[in-house]
Amino acid sequence: MAAGASMLPLGASCNAVLNKFGVVSYPPALTRLRGSHLGSNSHAHARAWGKKEDWGTSTALNETYDLIVVGGGISGLAAAYFYQQAHGIDKRILILDNHDDFGGHAKRNEHTVEGKLLLAHGGSQSIVDPKEASQAVSDLFKGVGVDVELFNTAYDKGFYKRHNLGAVTYFNKAVFGEDKVVRHPYCNYPNYVEGLRWGEKLSNEEAARQAPLSEKGREQLLGVLNGGLHKLAIPEAEIEDYISSHSYFDYLKNTLGVDDPGVLRMARSSCLDWESTGADLIDIEEAKKAGAMGFAPKAVYDKDNPYIYHFPDGNAGVARALVKKMIPGVAVGNNAEELVLSKFQYAELDKPDNAVGIRLDSTVVNVQHNGDPDNATAVIVDYIKDNKPYQITGKNVVMACYNMMIPHIVPDLPEEQEAALRQQSKSPLQYTSVGLKNWRALKEMEIGMAMSPGNIHQTLYMDFPVSMGGYKYTATPDDPCVIQMISCPYGDTIGAPAIEQYREARYKMLGLQFNDYEQELRTHLGGMLPKALFDFDKDVESITINRWGHGYTVPGPGDSVEIGRQPFGRITIANCDSGSESDAKTAIDMAARAVEELG
Repeated sequence: MAAGASMLPLGASCNAVLNKFGVVSYPPALTRLRGSHLGSNSHAHARAWGKKEDWGTSTALNETYDLIVVGGGISGLAAAYFYQQAHGIDKRILILDNHDDFGGHAKRNEHTVEGKLLLAHGGSQSIVDPKEASQAVSDLFKGVGVDVELFNTAYDKGFYKRHNLGAVTYFNKAVFGEDKVVRHPYCNYPNYVEGLRWGEKLSNEEAARQAPLSEKGREQLLGVLNGGLHKLAIPEAEIEDYISSHSYFDYLKNTLGVDDPGVLRMARSSCLDWESTGADLIDIEEAKKAGAMGFAPKAVYDKDNPYIYHFPDGNAGVARALVKKMIPGVAVGNNAEELVLSKFQYAELDKPDNAVGIRLDSTVVNVQHNGDPDNATAVIVDYIKDNKPYQITGKNVVMACYNMMIPHIVPDLPEEQEAALRQQSKSPLQYTSVGLKNWRALKEMEIGMAMSPGNIHQTLYMDFPVSMGGYKYTATPDDPCVIQMISCPYGDTIGAPAIEQYREARYKMLGLQFNDYEQELRTHLGGMLPKALFDFDKDVESITINRWGHGYTVPGPGDSVEIGRQPFGRITIANCDSGSESDAKTAIDMAARAVEELG
Protein backbone atom coordinates (compact mmCIF):
# COMPACT_ATOMS: atom_id res chain seq x y z
CA MET A 1 0.00 0.00 0.00
CA ALA A 2 2.75 2.47 0.91
CA ALA A 3 4.73 1.65 -2.23
CA GLY A 4 1.70 2.09 -4.43
CA ALA A 5 0.89 5.40 -2.81
CA SER A 6 4.29 6.78 -3.74
CA MET A 7 3.30 6.59 -7.40
CA LEU A 8 0.00 8.44 -7.02
CA PRO A 9 -0.09 11.94 -8.56
CA LEU A 10 -1.24 15.23 -7.08
CA GLY A 11 -0.03 14.71 -3.55
CA ALA A 12 -1.73 11.40 -2.80
CA SER A 13 -0.16 9.88 0.28
CA CYS A 14 -0.51 6.96 2.63
CA ASN A 15 1.21 6.67 6.02
CA ALA A 16 0.87 3.12 7.30
CA VAL A 17 0.70 1.74 10.82
CA LEU A 18 -0.32 -1.65 12.17
CA ASN A 19 -3.04 -2.91 14.48
CA LYS A 20 -4.41 -6.37 15.15
CA PHE A 21 -6.25 -6.36 11.82
CA GLY A 22 -3.16 -5.40 9.80
CA VAL A 23 -2.28 -2.28 7.84
CA VAL A 24 -4.01 0.98 8.70
CA SER A 25 -3.47 4.11 6.65
CA TYR A 26 -3.41 7.71 7.84
CA PRO A 27 -6.72 8.76 6.23
CA PRO A 28 -6.63 12.58 6.60
CA ALA A 29 -3.62 12.79 4.26
CA LEU A 30 -5.20 10.67 1.53
CA THR A 31 -6.23 12.62 -1.54
CA ARG A 32 -8.04 11.93 -4.85
CA LEU A 33 -11.48 10.26 -4.40
CA ARG A 34 -12.51 10.47 -0.76
CA GLY A 35 -15.71 11.15 1.20
CA SER A 36 -17.60 7.88 0.85
CA HIS A 37 -14.45 6.46 -0.67
CA LEU A 38 -14.26 3.55 -3.07
CA GLY A 39 -15.32 0.34 -1.37
CA SER A 40 -16.84 1.95 1.71
CA ASN A 41 -20.42 1.24 0.61
CA SER A 42 -19.90 -2.05 -1.23
CA HIS A 43 -21.24 -4.33 1.49
CA ALA A 44 -24.05 -1.97 2.44
CA HIS A 45 -25.21 -1.84 -1.18
CA ALA A 46 -24.97 -5.63 -1.44
CA ARG A 47 -27.23 -5.88 1.61
CA ALA A 48 -29.72 -3.17 0.62
CA TRP A 49 -29.84 -3.66 -3.16
CA GLY A 50 -28.84 -7.29 -3.59
CA LYS A 51 -30.56 -8.56 -0.42
CA LYS A 52 -27.39 -10.46 0.38
CA GLU A 53 -27.57 -12.51 3.58
CA ASP A 54 -24.88 -15.15 3.21
CA TRP A 55 -21.51 -13.63 4.04
CA GLY A 56 -19.78 -16.94 4.68
CA THR A 57 -18.81 -18.50 7.99
CA SER A 58 -18.73 -15.77 10.59
CA THR A 59 -15.97 -15.51 13.18
CA ALA A 60 -17.59 -15.07 16.59
CA LEU A 61 -15.21 -12.82 18.47
CA ASN A 62 -15.02 -13.15 22.22
CA GLU A 63 -16.06 -9.53 22.61
CA THR A 64 -18.99 -8.23 24.64
CA TYR A 65 -19.67 -4.54 25.06
CA ASP A 66 -21.94 -2.45 27.22
CA LEU A 67 -22.71 -0.39 24.10
CA ILE A 68 -22.12 -0.89 20.39
CA VAL A 69 -22.53 2.17 18.18
CA VAL A 70 -23.19 1.68 14.48
CA GLY A 71 -21.72 4.73 12.73
CA GLY A 72 -18.67 6.78 13.71
CA GLY A 73 -19.85 10.23 12.67
CA ILE A 74 -20.38 13.05 15.13
CA SER A 75 -23.67 11.54 16.31
CA GLY A 76 -22.14 8.12 16.90
CA LEU A 77 -19.11 9.57 18.69
CA ALA A 78 -21.39 11.77 20.80
CA ALA A 79 -23.54 8.76 21.71
CA ALA A 80 -20.47 6.95 23.04
CA TYR A 81 -19.46 10.06 24.98
CA PHE A 82 -22.93 10.54 26.50
CA TYR A 83 -23.09 6.86 27.46
CA GLN A 84 -19.80 7.17 29.33
CA GLN A 85 -21.04 10.29 31.08
CA ALA A 86 -24.24 8.57 32.15
CA HIS A 87 -22.88 5.13 33.08
CA GLY A 88 -19.17 5.52 33.82
CA ILE A 89 -15.92 5.81 31.89
CA ASP A 90 -15.17 2.14 32.57
CA LYS A 91 -18.06 0.98 30.38
CA ARG A 92 -16.93 -0.97 27.32
CA ILE A 93 -18.00 0.68 24.06
CA LEU A 94 -17.24 -0.17 20.44
CA ILE A 95 -17.95 2.14 17.51
CA LEU A 96 -18.17 0.51 14.08
CA ASP A 97 -17.89 2.52 10.86
CA ASN A 98 -17.76 1.49 7.21
CA HIS A 99 -15.28 4.24 6.28
CA ASP A 100 -11.51 4.28 6.81
CA ASP A 101 -11.78 7.36 9.04
CA PHE A 102 -14.02 8.48 11.88
CA GLY A 103 -16.15 11.60 11.82
CA GLY A 104 -18.62 10.72 9.07
CA HIS A 105 -19.28 13.87 7.03
CA ALA A 106 -16.96 15.75 9.40
CA LYS A 107 -13.99 14.77 7.27
CA ARG A 108 -10.48 16.20 7.74
CA ASN A 109 -8.48 16.87 4.55
CA GLU A 110 -4.75 17.42 4.88
CA HIS A 111 -2.72 18.89 2.00
CA THR A 112 1.05 19.28 2.09
CA VAL A 113 2.08 22.06 -0.29
CA GLU A 114 5.65 23.29 -0.56
CA GLY A 115 6.36 21.49 2.73
CA LYS A 116 3.54 23.32 4.53
CA LEU A 117 0.59 21.48 6.10
CA LEU A 118 -2.73 22.91 4.97
CA LEU A 119 -6.00 21.84 6.55
CA ALA A 120 -9.45 21.74 5.01
CA HIS A 121 -12.84 20.18 5.58
CA GLY A 122 -14.38 17.53 3.39
CA GLY A 123 -17.99 17.82 4.47
CA SER A 124 -19.49 19.18 7.69
CA GLN A 125 -17.84 22.59 7.79
CA SER A 126 -19.00 24.75 10.71
CA ILE A 127 -20.87 24.87 13.99
CA VAL A 128 -24.03 26.75 13.07
CA ASP A 129 -25.56 29.12 15.64
CA PRO A 130 -23.68 27.70 18.66
CA LYS A 131 -25.19 30.29 20.99
CA GLU A 132 -28.55 28.66 20.39
CA ALA A 133 -27.25 25.21 21.32
CA SER A 134 -29.13 22.92 23.68
CA GLN A 135 -27.79 22.12 27.12
CA ALA A 136 -26.63 18.71 25.86
CA VAL A 137 -24.57 20.30 23.09
CA SER A 138 -23.11 22.97 25.39
CA ASP A 139 -22.16 20.36 27.98
CA LEU A 140 -20.49 18.18 25.36
CA PHE A 141 -18.49 21.11 23.98
CA LYS A 142 -17.32 22.00 27.47
CA GLY A 143 -16.51 18.38 28.28
CA VAL A 144 -14.33 17.74 25.24
CA GLY A 145 -12.72 21.18 25.09
CA VAL A 146 -14.54 22.98 22.28
CA ASP A 147 -14.54 26.69 23.18
CA VAL A 148 -16.63 28.58 20.64
CA GLU A 149 -15.47 31.93 22.03
CA LEU A 150 -12.04 31.27 20.48
CA PHE A 151 -13.45 31.85 17.02
CA ASN A 152 -14.08 35.50 17.77
CA THR A 153 -10.34 36.04 17.34
CA ALA A 154 -9.35 32.90 15.41
CA TYR A 155 -11.53 33.85 12.43
CA ASP A 156 -9.92 36.72 10.55
CA LYS A 157 -12.95 38.84 9.61
CA GLY A 158 -10.76 41.42 7.92
CA PHE A 159 -8.94 39.01 5.60
CA TYR A 160 -11.13 39.53 2.54
CA LYS A 161 -11.25 43.30 2.94
CA ARG A 162 -7.46 43.58 3.27
CA HIS A 163 -7.00 41.68 0.04
CA ASN A 164 -10.03 43.18 -1.70
CA LEU A 165 -11.53 39.74 -2.32
CA GLY A 166 -15.17 39.67 -3.26
CA ALA A 167 -17.93 37.61 -4.85
CA VAL A 168 -17.96 37.13 -8.63
CA THR A 169 -19.63 34.88 -11.18
CA TYR A 170 -17.64 32.78 -13.62
CA PHE A 171 -19.38 31.93 -16.87
CA ASN A 172 -17.69 29.06 -18.70
CA LYS A 173 -17.30 28.71 -22.45
CA ALA A 174 -18.90 25.26 -22.67
CA VAL A 175 -22.28 26.49 -21.45
CA PHE A 176 -22.29 30.26 -21.95
CA GLY A 177 -20.17 30.57 -25.09
CA GLU A 178 -17.17 32.31 -23.53
CA ASP A 179 -15.03 32.26 -20.40
CA LYS A 180 -15.91 35.41 -18.50
CA VAL A 181 -15.77 36.70 -14.91
CA VAL A 182 -18.34 39.30 -13.84
CA ARG A 183 -17.91 41.02 -10.49
CA HIS A 184 -21.42 40.24 -9.32
CA PRO A 185 -22.71 37.03 -7.66
CA TYR A 186 -26.31 37.41 -8.95
CA CYS A 187 -27.55 35.90 -5.66
CA ASN A 188 -27.16 36.08 -1.89
CA TYR A 189 -25.15 32.86 -1.40
CA PRO A 190 -21.74 34.53 -0.82
CA ASN A 191 -23.11 36.36 2.24
CA TYR A 192 -22.62 33.30 4.41
CA VAL A 193 -18.84 33.83 4.27
CA GLU A 194 -18.26 36.30 7.08
CA GLY A 195 -16.29 39.33 5.92
CA LEU A 196 -16.39 38.54 2.21
CA ARG A 197 -16.57 41.71 0.15
CA TRP A 198 -18.83 42.01 -2.83
CA GLY A 199 -15.87 43.51 -4.66
CA GLU A 200 -16.76 45.90 -7.47
CA LYS A 201 -20.50 45.68 -6.84
CA LEU A 202 -22.18 46.43 -10.14
CA SER A 203 -25.61 47.93 -10.62
CA ASN A 204 -28.26 45.47 -11.76
CA GLU A 205 -28.24 47.08 -15.18
CA GLU A 206 -24.48 46.72 -15.61
CA ALA A 207 -24.46 43.18 -14.16
CA ALA A 208 -27.10 42.11 -16.67
CA ARG A 209 -25.28 43.85 -19.52
CA GLN A 210 -22.00 42.06 -18.77
CA ALA A 211 -23.53 38.57 -18.57
CA PRO A 212 -22.65 36.49 -21.66
CA LEU A 213 -26.27 35.91 -22.65
CA SER A 214 -28.35 36.76 -25.70
CA GLU A 215 -29.97 40.18 -25.79
CA LYS A 216 -33.24 38.61 -24.71
CA GLY A 217 -31.46 36.70 -21.95
CA ARG A 218 -29.86 39.88 -20.60
CA GLU A 219 -33.25 41.61 -20.60
CA GLN A 220 -34.77 38.69 -18.69
CA LEU A 221 -31.85 38.62 -16.25
CA LEU A 222 -32.34 42.31 -15.52
CA GLY A 223 -36.02 41.65 -14.96
CA VAL A 224 -35.14 39.00 -12.37
CA LEU A 225 -32.56 41.19 -10.61
CA ASN A 226 -35.14 44.00 -10.40
CA GLY A 227 -37.90 41.57 -9.42
CA GLY A 228 -39.35 40.90 -6.00
CA LEU A 229 -42.63 40.27 -4.28
CA HIS A 230 -43.95 43.61 -5.55
CA LYS A 231 -44.16 41.97 -8.98
CA LEU A 232 -46.87 39.61 -7.71
CA ALA A 233 -50.41 40.85 -8.30
CA ILE A 234 -51.52 39.49 -4.94
CA PRO A 235 -53.33 41.40 -2.15
CA GLU A 236 -50.97 42.12 0.74
CA ALA A 237 -53.13 40.12 3.14
CA GLU A 238 -52.67 37.00 0.98
CA ILE A 239 -49.02 37.35 0.10
CA GLU A 240 -47.56 35.15 2.85
CA ASP A 241 -49.85 32.22 2.07
CA TYR A 242 -49.18 32.66 -1.63
CA ILE A 243 -45.39 32.63 -1.51
CA SER A 244 -45.32 29.57 0.76
CA SER A 245 -47.48 27.58 -1.65
CA HIS A 246 -46.22 28.66 -5.08
CA SER A 247 -43.09 27.65 -6.96
CA TYR A 248 -40.11 29.98 -7.32
CA PHE A 249 -39.56 28.74 -10.86
CA ASP A 250 -43.22 29.36 -11.72
CA TYR A 251 -42.70 32.88 -10.38
CA LEU A 252 -39.68 33.29 -12.67
CA LYS A 253 -41.45 31.88 -15.71
CA ASN A 254 -44.99 33.14 -15.29
CA THR A 255 -44.61 36.38 -13.33
CA LEU A 256 -41.26 37.59 -14.71
CA GLY A 257 -41.50 35.91 -18.11
CA VAL A 258 -38.18 34.06 -17.98
CA ASP A 259 -37.57 31.31 -20.51
CA ASP A 260 -33.89 31.83 -21.34
CA PRO A 261 -32.02 28.61 -20.43
CA GLY A 262 -28.93 30.51 -19.24
CA VAL A 263 -30.94 32.66 -16.83
CA LEU A 264 -32.83 29.63 -15.51
CA ARG A 265 -29.55 27.78 -15.02
CA MET A 266 -28.16 30.69 -13.00
CA ALA A 267 -31.31 30.78 -10.89
CA ARG A 268 -31.35 27.01 -10.35
CA SER A 269 -27.96 26.98 -8.63
CA SER A 270 -28.36 30.29 -6.78
CA CYS A 271 -29.29 28.61 -3.46
CA LEU A 272 -26.79 25.77 -3.74
CA ASP A 273 -26.72 23.63 -0.58
CA TRP A 274 -29.08 25.79 1.49
CA GLU A 275 -32.10 23.92 0.16
CA SER A 276 -30.70 20.41 -0.60
CA THR A 277 -32.23 20.73 -4.09
CA GLY A 278 -32.02 23.00 -7.08
CA ALA A 279 -34.09 26.16 -6.85
CA ASP A 280 -36.53 24.60 -9.35
CA LEU A 281 -38.03 22.65 -6.43
CA ILE A 282 -38.48 25.36 -3.80
CA ASP A 283 -41.32 27.77 -3.16
CA ILE A 284 -41.06 31.55 -3.33
CA GLU A 285 -40.78 31.91 0.44
CA GLU A 286 -37.81 29.53 0.58
CA ALA A 287 -36.17 31.35 -2.32
CA LYS A 288 -36.62 34.68 -0.55
CA LYS A 289 -35.12 33.36 2.71
CA ALA A 290 -32.17 31.80 0.90
CA GLY A 291 -31.51 34.91 -1.18
CA ALA A 292 -32.04 33.18 -4.51
CA MET A 293 -31.46 35.17 -7.67
CA GLY A 294 -33.91 38.07 -7.81
CA PHE A 295 -34.17 38.67 -4.08
CA ALA A 296 -32.22 41.43 -2.42
CA PRO A 297 -28.97 40.50 -0.64
CA LYS A 298 -29.32 40.16 3.09
CA ALA A 299 -27.38 38.84 6.04
CA VAL A 300 -28.01 35.11 6.41
CA TYR A 301 -26.91 34.98 10.03
CA ASP A 302 -27.71 37.45 12.79
CA LYS A 303 -25.04 39.45 14.55
CA ASP A 304 -25.08 37.12 17.57
CA ASN A 305 -24.37 34.05 15.43
CA PRO A 306 -21.97 35.00 12.60
CA TYR A 307 -20.74 32.21 10.37
CA ILE A 308 -17.30 32.04 11.98
CA TYR A 309 -17.38 28.88 14.09
CA HIS A 310 -15.17 26.88 11.81
CA PHE A 311 -12.12 24.83 12.76
CA PRO A 312 -9.37 24.74 10.10
CA ASP A 313 -10.58 21.21 9.32
CA GLY A 314 -14.27 22.01 9.77
CA ASN A 315 -16.27 19.93 12.22
CA ALA A 316 -13.57 17.27 12.11
CA GLY A 317 -12.21 19.42 14.94
CA VAL A 318 -15.25 18.45 17.02
CA ALA A 319 -14.97 14.78 16.04
CA ARG A 320 -11.28 14.67 16.92
CA ALA A 321 -11.93 16.29 20.30
CA LEU A 322 -14.54 13.60 21.05
CA VAL A 323 -12.18 10.79 20.06
CA LYS A 324 -9.31 12.19 22.13
CA LYS A 325 -11.59 12.50 25.17
CA MET A 326 -12.60 8.84 24.99
CA ILE A 327 -9.28 7.38 23.75
CA PRO A 328 -6.61 9.50 25.49
CA GLY A 329 -3.63 7.76 23.87
CA VAL A 330 -4.68 8.61 20.33
CA ALA A 331 -3.10 12.08 20.25
CA VAL A 332 -1.41 14.85 22.24
CA GLY A 333 -3.56 17.79 23.30
CA ASN A 334 -6.03 18.67 26.03
CA ASN A 335 -8.68 20.46 24.00
CA ALA A 336 -9.87 20.99 20.44
CA GLU A 337 -7.54 23.93 19.87
CA GLU A 338 -4.46 21.99 20.94
CA LEU A 339 -5.50 19.09 18.71
CA VAL A 340 -5.59 21.13 15.49
CA LEU A 341 -2.01 20.19 14.54
CA SER A 342 -1.87 16.91 16.45
CA LYS A 343 -1.37 13.84 14.29
CA PHE A 344 -3.70 11.08 15.47
CA GLN A 345 -2.29 7.59 15.93
CA TYR A 346 -4.87 5.42 14.20
CA ALA A 347 -3.35 2.22 15.59
CA GLU A 348 -4.58 3.37 19.04
CA LEU A 349 -8.24 3.45 18.01
CA ASP A 350 -9.01 -0.24 18.43
CA LYS A 351 -6.92 -1.72 21.20
CA PRO A 352 -8.28 -4.35 23.63
CA ASP A 353 -7.31 -2.29 26.66
CA ASN A 354 -9.36 0.71 25.54
CA ALA A 355 -12.67 1.30 27.28
CA VAL A 356 -13.81 2.82 23.99
CA GLY A 357 -12.74 1.44 20.63
CA ILE A 358 -13.31 2.61 17.08
CA ARG A 359 -13.19 -0.12 14.44
CA LEU A 360 -12.97 1.35 10.96
CA ASP A 361 -13.61 -0.25 7.55
CA SER A 362 -16.31 -2.30 9.28
CA THR A 363 -19.75 -2.48 7.68
CA VAL A 364 -22.58 -3.69 9.91
CA VAL A 365 -24.93 -6.04 8.05
CA ASN A 366 -27.15 -7.41 10.83
CA VAL A 367 -28.26 -6.18 14.25
CA GLN A 368 -30.61 -8.55 16.09
CA HIS A 369 -31.77 -9.17 19.67
CA ASN A 370 -30.89 -12.51 21.23
CA GLY A 371 -34.56 -13.11 21.83
CA ASP A 372 -37.84 -11.27 21.96
CA PRO A 373 -36.96 -7.54 21.81
CA ASP A 374 -39.01 -6.77 24.92
CA ASN A 375 -37.18 -9.37 27.01
CA ALA A 376 -33.80 -9.73 25.27
CA THR A 377 -30.63 -9.51 27.33
CA ALA A 378 -28.29 -8.58 24.49
CA VAL A 379 -27.98 -7.65 20.84
CA ILE A 380 -25.94 -9.63 18.31
CA VAL A 381 -24.09 -7.51 15.73
CA ASP A 382 -22.63 -8.92 12.53
CA TYR A 383 -20.21 -6.86 10.45
CA ILE A 384 -17.83 -7.26 7.52
CA LYS A 385 -14.20 -6.21 7.69
CA ASP A 386 -11.63 -6.99 5.00
CA ASN A 387 -14.37 -9.03 3.27
CA LYS A 388 -14.63 -11.33 6.30
CA PRO A 389 -17.70 -11.63 8.56
CA TYR A 390 -17.40 -11.15 12.31
CA GLN A 391 -19.87 -11.28 15.16
CA ILE A 392 -19.86 -9.46 18.50
CA THR A 393 -22.35 -8.89 21.31
CA GLY A 394 -23.60 -5.71 22.96
CA LYS A 395 -25.93 -5.12 25.86
CA ASN A 396 -27.24 -2.08 24.00
CA VAL A 397 -26.92 -0.64 20.48
CA VAL A 398 -27.23 2.90 19.13
CA MET A 399 -27.85 3.07 15.40
CA ALA A 400 -26.08 6.26 14.32
CA CYS A 401 -25.88 5.38 10.64
CA TYR A 402 -27.87 6.45 7.59
CA ASN A 403 -31.37 5.80 8.87
CA MET A 404 -32.74 4.49 5.57
CA MET A 405 -30.29 1.57 5.95
CA ILE A 406 -31.72 0.52 9.32
CA PRO A 407 -34.62 -1.55 7.92
CA HIS A 408 -32.08 -3.54 5.89
CA ILE A 409 -29.89 -4.45 8.87
CA VAL A 410 -32.31 -4.54 11.84
CA PRO A 411 -34.81 -7.34 11.21
CA ASP A 412 -38.22 -7.59 12.86
CA LEU A 413 -38.77 -3.85 13.24
CA PRO A 414 -42.43 -2.94 13.76
CA GLU A 415 -44.03 -2.56 10.34
CA GLU A 416 -44.97 1.10 10.85
CA GLN A 417 -41.46 2.01 12.01
CA GLU A 418 -39.81 0.20 9.12
CA ALA A 419 -42.05 1.97 6.62
CA ALA A 420 -41.29 5.35 8.22
CA LEU A 421 -37.52 4.82 8.04
CA ARG A 422 -37.74 3.87 4.37
CA GLN A 423 -39.34 7.24 3.58
CA GLN A 424 -36.25 9.17 4.63
CA SER A 425 -33.59 10.13 2.11
CA LYS A 426 -30.43 12.14 1.57
CA SER A 427 -29.33 14.50 -1.16
CA PRO A 428 -25.96 13.96 -2.87
CA LEU A 429 -23.23 16.46 -2.13
CA GLN A 430 -19.59 16.99 -3.06
CA TYR A 431 -16.88 19.05 -1.39
CA THR A 432 -13.58 19.29 -3.23
CA SER A 433 -10.50 20.81 -1.60
CA VAL A 434 -7.58 21.87 -3.78
CA GLY A 435 -4.07 22.63 -2.55
CA LEU A 436 -2.53 25.55 -4.47
CA LYS A 437 1.11 26.67 -4.37
CA ASN A 438 -0.05 30.29 -4.38
CA TRP A 439 -3.18 32.38 -4.94
CA ARG A 440 -1.77 35.24 -6.99
CA ALA A 441 -4.31 34.64 -9.76
CA LEU A 442 -7.23 34.80 -7.30
CA LYS A 443 -5.83 38.02 -5.87
CA GLU A 444 -5.48 39.53 -9.35
CA MET A 445 -9.10 38.71 -10.17
CA GLU A 446 -10.26 39.77 -6.67
CA ILE A 447 -11.96 36.41 -6.18
CA GLY A 448 -12.92 35.41 -2.66
CA MET A 449 -15.82 33.35 -4.00
CA ALA A 450 -16.92 32.57 -7.54
CA MET A 451 -20.39 31.36 -8.39
CA SER A 452 -20.03 29.01 -11.37
CA PRO A 453 -23.44 28.04 -12.81
CA GLY A 454 -21.95 26.27 -15.85
CA ASN A 455 -19.66 23.90 -13.95
CA ILE A 456 -19.93 20.71 -11.92
CA HIS A 457 -18.75 22.72 -8.90
CA GLN A 458 -21.26 25.57 -8.77
CA THR A 459 -19.02 27.61 -6.52
CA LEU A 460 -15.47 27.88 -5.26
CA TYR A 461 -13.98 30.04 -2.53
CA MET A 462 -10.88 30.69 -0.51
CA ASP A 463 -11.20 28.44 2.52
CA PHE A 464 -12.32 30.14 5.72
CA PRO A 465 -9.56 32.35 7.22
CA VAL A 466 -9.03 30.63 10.58
CA SER A 467 -5.80 30.41 12.57
CA MET A 468 -5.63 28.54 15.88
CA GLY A 469 -3.66 25.98 17.82
CA GLY A 470 -0.44 26.93 16.05
CA TYR A 471 -2.01 26.62 12.63
CA LYS A 472 -1.66 29.74 10.48
CA TYR A 473 -3.97 30.59 7.61
CA THR A 474 -2.35 31.70 4.36
CA ALA A 475 -0.93 35.20 4.77
CA THR A 476 -0.02 36.52 1.31
CA PRO A 477 -0.87 35.64 -2.31
CA ASP A 478 2.60 34.13 -2.66
CA ASP A 479 1.86 31.54 0.04
CA PRO A 480 0.21 28.13 -0.42
CA CYS A 481 -3.52 27.91 0.26
CA VAL A 482 -6.57 25.68 -0.03
CA ILE A 483 -9.60 26.53 -2.10
CA GLN A 484 -12.92 24.81 -1.48
CA MET A 485 -15.29 23.85 -4.29
CA ILE A 486 -18.91 22.80 -3.78
CA SER A 487 -21.04 20.66 -6.06
CA CYS A 488 -24.72 20.09 -5.35
CA PRO A 489 -25.60 17.65 -8.12
CA TYR A 490 -29.06 18.02 -9.63
CA GLY A 491 -30.91 15.88 -12.14
CA ASP A 492 -31.10 17.02 -15.75
CA THR A 493 -34.86 17.41 -15.78
CA ILE A 494 -35.94 20.73 -14.28
CA GLY A 495 -38.89 20.23 -11.96
CA ALA A 496 -38.54 16.45 -11.62
CA PRO A 497 -39.32 15.15 -8.09
CA ALA A 498 -36.42 15.51 -5.67
CA ILE A 499 -36.02 11.78 -5.06
CA GLU A 500 -35.64 11.19 -8.82
CA GLN A 501 -33.12 14.01 -9.14
CA TYR A 502 -31.14 12.66 -6.18
CA ARG A 503 -30.98 9.20 -7.72
CA GLU A 504 -29.91 10.48 -11.14
CA ALA A 505 -27.37 12.92 -9.74
CA ARG A 506 -25.92 10.36 -7.33
CA TYR A 507 -25.47 7.85 -10.14
CA LYS A 508 -23.70 10.39 -12.34
CA MET A 509 -21.50 11.71 -9.52
CA LEU A 510 -20.29 8.29 -8.42
CA GLY A 511 -19.80 7.16 -12.01
CA LEU A 512 -17.06 9.71 -12.65
CA GLN A 513 -13.43 8.70 -12.19
CA PHE A 514 -10.70 10.86 -10.68
CA ASN A 515 -9.39 11.74 -14.12
CA ASP A 516 -12.84 13.09 -15.05
CA TYR A 517 -12.82 15.39 -12.04
CA GLU A 518 -9.24 16.45 -12.65
CA GLN A 519 -10.12 17.46 -16.21
CA GLU A 520 -13.18 19.38 -14.98
CA LEU A 521 -11.05 21.28 -12.48
CA ARG A 522 -8.44 21.96 -15.15
CA THR A 523 -10.99 23.60 -17.46
CA HIS A 524 -12.80 25.36 -14.58
CA LEU A 525 -9.75 26.97 -13.01
CA GLY A 526 -7.95 27.43 -16.31
CA GLY A 527 -10.92 29.18 -17.87
CA MET A 528 -11.55 31.45 -14.89
CA LEU A 529 -8.02 32.52 -13.96
CA PRO A 530 -5.51 34.53 -16.06
CA LYS A 531 -3.02 32.27 -17.83
CA ALA A 532 -0.15 34.62 -17.02
CA LEU A 533 -0.63 33.89 -13.32
CA PHE A 534 -2.06 30.38 -13.22
CA ASP A 535 -0.83 27.11 -14.68
CA PHE A 536 -2.78 24.07 -13.52
CA ASP A 537 0.11 21.63 -13.83
CA LYS A 538 2.50 23.89 -11.93
CA ASP A 539 0.21 25.50 -9.37
CA VAL A 540 -2.13 22.68 -8.30
CA GLU A 541 -0.36 20.43 -5.81
CA SER A 542 -3.18 18.18 -4.58
CA ILE A 543 -6.88 17.45 -5.03
CA THR A 544 -9.23 15.76 -2.58
CA ILE A 545 -12.72 15.04 -3.89
CA ASN A 546 -15.15 14.26 -1.07
CA ARG A 547 -18.19 12.61 -2.65
CA TRP A 548 -21.20 12.01 -0.42
CA GLY A 549 -23.80 10.00 -2.29
CA HIS A 550 -25.95 10.33 0.82
CA GLY A 551 -25.20 13.86 2.00
CA TYR A 552 -27.79 16.17 3.50
CA THR A 553 -30.73 14.82 5.48
CA VAL A 554 -34.07 14.92 3.66
CA PRO A 555 -36.80 13.88 6.13
CA GLY A 556 -39.80 11.82 5.14
CA PRO A 557 -43.32 13.27 5.12
CA GLY A 558 -45.60 13.91 8.08
CA ASP A 559 -44.59 12.30 11.34
CA SER A 560 -42.40 9.64 9.71
CA VAL A 561 -39.26 10.99 11.37
CA GLU A 562 -40.74 10.69 14.88
CA ILE A 563 -42.11 7.22 14.14
CA GLY A 564 -38.86 6.05 12.60
CA ARG A 565 -36.65 7.00 15.54
CA GLN A 566 -38.61 5.14 18.23
CA PRO A 567 -36.62 2.79 20.51
CA PHE A 568 -36.79 -0.90 19.60
CA GLY A 569 -35.94 -3.11 22.54
CA ARG A 570 -32.28 -2.52 23.36
CA ILE A 571 -31.75 -0.61 20.11
CA THR A 572 -32.12 3.16 19.81
CA ILE A 573 -31.62 5.51 16.85
CA ALA A 574 -29.50 8.67 16.56
CA ASN A 575 -27.98 10.68 13.68
CA CYS A 576 -29.19 13.84 11.90
CA ASP A 577 -31.75 11.79 10.01
CA SER A 578 -33.75 11.32 13.20
CA GLY A 579 -33.73 15.08 13.80
CA SER A 580 -34.67 16.30 10.31
CA GLU A 581 -31.69 18.66 10.13
CA SER A 582 -28.17 18.47 8.68
CA ASP A 583 -25.84 20.04 11.23
CA ALA A 584 -23.53 19.03 14.05
CA LYS A 585 -25.79 20.34 16.82
CA THR A 586 -28.67 18.16 15.64
CA ALA A 587 -26.37 15.14 15.43
CA ILE A 588 -25.33 15.68 19.04
CA ASP A 589 -28.88 16.28 20.27
CA MET A 590 -30.08 13.06 18.63
CA ALA A 591 -27.23 11.16 20.27
CA ALA A 592 -28.23 12.52 23.68
CA ARG A 593 -31.83 11.47 23.12
CA ALA A 594 -30.86 7.98 21.92
CA VAL A 595 -28.64 7.33 24.96
CA GLU A 596 -31.31 8.62 27.34
CA GLU A 597 -33.81 6.21 25.78
CA LEU A 598 -31.51 3.29 26.63
CA GLY A 599 -32.09 4.08 30.31
